[in-house]
Amino acid sequence: MGAVSLLRRDKKNPADTVVTLIGKPGCHLCEDAREVILKVVGELGVGFEEKDILQDAALYGQYAEQIPVTLIDGRQHDFWRVDEQRLRKALA
Repeated sequence: MGAVSLLRRDKKNPADTVVTLIGKPGCHLCEDAREVILKVVGELGVGFEEKDILQDAALYGQYAEQIPVTLIDGRQHDFWRVDEQRLRKALA
């Protein structure tokens, strides 16, 4: 009987993933995005952090016209609106 090689794909632990919301106080789109993100990360056990664009000149320079911006592990995923199904798929 010949040896069988099995390829194993290690799945990343959801707790090692971080979704970042970049926004600012008083932004209604940011509030909408936060609601969707918190729902999804809560169900999937994914980390969450929020950054205020007004407190970071580099973020302001990069994303001022796009907030809210959603990052997954530091890479831009979305801006303006967060689609729940698209976010779930990206985190799966």
